[in-house]
Amino acid sequence: MKEILLVLIFSQIIAQEALNETIIFESRNPFSFEEIITDLDNQEKQTIFGILTFPDNFDKESKYPIIIGVAGSLNWGPHHLKYLEMYNELGFATFQLHSFDSRDIDTTVGSQVEVTTAMMILDSYLALETLSEHPNIDINKAGITGWSLGGAVSLYSAWIPLVNSINNGKYKFAAHLPIYPGCLIYPFPGEAMIFSQAPIHILFGELDNWVPATACTNFIDKIDQSGLPHNIDITIYENAHHSFDREMELTKLEHGYTLGDCFFPMNNEGTIFFSEFWKIPINNPSMQKLALLTCAGRGPIMGGNDVAREKSFKFAADFFTNHLKN
Repeated sequence: MKEILLVLIFSQIIAQEALNETIIFESRNPFSFEEIITDLDNQEKQTIFGILTFPDNFDKESKYPIIIGVAGSLNWGPHHLKYLEMYNELGFATFQLHSFDSRDIDTTVGSQVEVTTAMMILDSYLALETLSEHPNIDINKAGITGWSLGGAVSLYSAWIPLVNSINNGKYKFAAHLPIYPGCLIYPFPGEAMIFSQAPIHILFGELDNWVPATACTNFIDKIDQSGLPHNIDITIYENAHHSFDREMELTKLEHGYTLGDCFFPMNNEGTIFFSEFWKIPINNPSMQKLALLTCAGRGPIMGGNDVAREKSFKFAADFFTNHLKN
């Protein structure tokens, strides 16, 4: 009887190891999009890890569509993991990207310079390239989702100049789901507005004052005005704040930014400018902080909304099922 019990325990351990794998790969530390597009090979190298998880009914003979998850400025939280668990239950493999922990950073709230959108986009694509070699991953059915800072990653990872600079466009995401991203940068002039034609859908809270929904609606308006085709849409949930999908009371973060008036143009080499008139580059930590002083405040409010949370989880499940499985 004891031998049978040991065999069962050992079998469970083996099965669990098959469902969860730590994937390690090499990335770099570009501060800006410009450093990816014009100078990637000269950026500092960085070892990154992430957790690959398969559905409970894992079949070693099958290939699975995959969703890469990217955390926000507060790093990974329980509500993020609930999304990944839901995706696993729906038959997806998931990859929990650890851009913060790999760089020994806990949070970037109040500074936003230690781990940047550029670093995390590069990490995401190099993770995708690494996962393309896994025998159980269908790399042609890969989606990306993220929250707040990670939302910006899942949005701007669809910007074609970045995609082409990282891997010559060989690996692409088939669907992007940014959740309350900062849409603070818009490609300028209009001909720089070249985004992937993969479906991109933004989920936002109406009352978000950390990164406001109006920045994203303005962003989409500017792409519409450019006349270039795109596949970007947005859903805004009523009476919902930043992190509406968390299970927590409304809380004010005194040291966090409120970015309501921040909106910066960017050329097709990834250089971000103070404005369309004042073409002063702000692609380093010091200039970024100075630029934010002119448009940002402090003390954003974050917290859950039961209705918006339920709608967001349902939308996310339907979105990836429709675009990665059907």
